[in-house]
Formats: sequence, structure tokens, C-alpha cells
Amino acid sequence: MRLTIVGCSGSFPGPDSPASCYLLEAEGFRLLLDFGNGSLGALQRHIGLYDVDAICLSHLHADHCLDMCSYHVVRTYAPSGPLPRVPVHAPKDAPRRLGAAYGMDDEPGLETAFDFSALAPGTFSVGPFEVTAAQMNHPVETYGFRVAHGGHAVAYSADTGESAELVELAAGADVLLCEASFLDRPGNPEGLHMNGRQAAEHAARAGAGTLVLTHLVPWNDPEQILRDAGRGGFEGRVELARSGAVYDLR
Repeated sequence: MRLTIVGCSGSFPGPDSPASCYLLEAEGFRLLLDFGNGSLGALQRHIGLYDVDAICLSHLHADHCLDMCSYHVVRTYAPSGPLPRVPVHAPKDAPRRLGAAYGMDDEPGLETAFDFSALAPGTFSVGPFEVTAAQMNHPVETYGFRVAHGGHAVAYSADTGESAELVELAAGADVLLCEASFLDRPGNPEGLHMNGRQAAEHAARAGAGTLVLTHLVPWNDPEQILRDAGRGGFEGRVELARSGAVYDLR
């Protein structure tokens, strides 16, 4: 199983990265976790334009899903004709919300390109992967994911405040992609995002192998987030997410 970080910028694209998008590959199958604004362009550095086999959307904030509108154009109006629909596992309101974002009343809905399935907590198969979804601590319907294959697993927090469900989801994972949107300082709102220290605390409780700090908001100092993580009691490897980084799990 291979993990590629396509986009890791939080809340909006930054100068060095699109918004959230992660590519998982195994047995020739390509799964995207989130498809945030700006990520379709960067994705083409790693796979072909038409090579996405399935998509899981954690939630419907723009920085996690907006390039679905662009990918609808790719698959609906390809020069060779419309391409087969891509399975999309997403919160139940995704077809309506994404259709409204696309905003073309005189064209078919996004269902011409995507086969939507509503997410719920639990485990399901996506190609060769076993995917587990768990609801996170965020103001809108939001799911974290655990993607397992061949005895290895990647856990992804999506957007969340502190969450016991995330610790369970990430238990023993080789890699935990954990959001660290805030700096570790007083006054951060609860139930919205985490800081680097909190991300490291979750990784420690989960017994994860490597912690990758992601959803990095461009106005924050990433090195400060890394220093914050050093106070979280996690003894494994800690890295800042970087667009283009690849992790081979073998």
C-alpha cells in the first residue's frame, strides 16, 4: 500500500500545497481521501487524469471536497466521451451540496460522473481496501477514515477536535494523518480543530507508528506546530505533511 500526500493545506490552499487530498494505492487501485480545492492539478503529478477508482469525502467543507466539481467536468466531458461513474462515499447531503457548488442548472447533476453512497460509522470494502469510517468532533457531519490493506493501515483524522473515536480508529496504524490546525495556545475553540500537542497525544494513545501533522493552515508557523507536537508524549516518528510526500507501507 502506498500513501501520497497530494494536498495538506488547511482551510484554503497555501503557496506550497493544495487543500486536503490523499492518494492511497494498492493492487493497481487508486482511492482518494478528500478532494479539496486545488488538488486536482497536483494529483496529475502522481496518476493519470482519468485514473481515480474511488473517492471518500470526510465532510463537505470546501477545502475537503470542492475539486469534485472540476473532476465532474473531467469525467463528463472527456474528449473520448463520458467516463464510467466513480464510486463516492460521502456524507448524505453530498449530491445536493456539490451540485449547488457546481451551479449549472442547465446541465446534468454530478451523478453523471459519480455514484454517491452515504457514509455511516462502520467498515466497508473499497476495491482491495478495507475502510472504516468513524464520526469526528467537528461542527458538521465529518468522518475520519482507517484504510487497511495487506496487514497495514493508514488512519486519517479529517477535521476534528479532541476525539476518543479517533484514538480507536488509529489504534496500531502504521501512519496517522492527523490535523493540527491550531497553535497550542489559550483560547482555541473546542470541538473544531486540534493543535500539534493534541495530535501527538492522540497518536500516543493510539499506539500509531508515524504521526504526520496535516491540515496545516498557511498563516501558522509549521515549525511551531512541530514543536507543539513534541510536548504530546508521542515517542514515534513525527513529520509535517508535505505535498508530494510518499509513504510505502510494506
